Amino acid sequence: MRAHSDDAPAPSNVPPNGTRAPTASRLRKEQNILKEAENQFAVFGFEGASLEGIANAVGISRHNLLYYFPSKEVLYRRVLDDVVFGWLAGMEDVWREPTDPVKALRTYIHGKLRSSLERPNAAKIFAKEVIAGAPRYADVIAARVKPVLDLEVKTFETWAQKGLVTRLDFTHLMFVIWTVTQAYAEHQTQFAILLGKPALDESDYDKAEEVITRLVLSGLGQKVD
Repeated sequence: MRAHSDDAPAPSNVPPNGTRAPTASRLRKEQNILKEAENQFAVFGFEGASLEGIANAVGISRHNLLYYFPSKEVLYRRVLDDVVFGWLAGMEDVWREPTDPVKALRTYIHGKLRSSLERPNAAKIFAKEVIAGAPRYADVIAARVKPVLDLEVKTFETWAQKGLVTRLDFTHLMFVIWTVTQAYAEHQTQFAILLGKPALDESDYDKAEEVITRLVLSGLGQKVD
């Protein structure tokens, strides 16, 4: 008998998309699967995680999991979609025609660090995918993240034209903000060890927010109280 592959096709009883609205029970089960998949992909990466391990943790069979997500890659991309689209929603809300750079940047940096505190596995999964060369998600990064980055840079350019901020390479400024805020998710264990504590707590994220915000605003020529 041939062993199952994590990327085997879905069982034939999977209903076609669009036949009917998903039930509340199905949505709950999908969310449970996605939550556990996020945990396991964050720890083991795409190659190391298995559908069987995820299914066992959720309390269902591998076959039953395939009813909801027809392959490991489909599940993995769905987890990444939840991560990235959540980030993008927060970005777009902040950068859509803001008039006050100080307020916008404070709000943005706060939101990014809250995400690192409350959902660290999200940043870890994304980091693992990108470090590997984004073999399974480069298309979405190009199609969905790039337009939002362009919106952010356009906002900075508008502020610079109005004399509200010092002109810098705003694309690389955003790379720096992304990197340093997500480091508090990706490297939280290292930071906790160096601080001599079992885990980072909310006060550490508050301190990081103050430092990062001051550095960014000062670099843009803003006075920081």
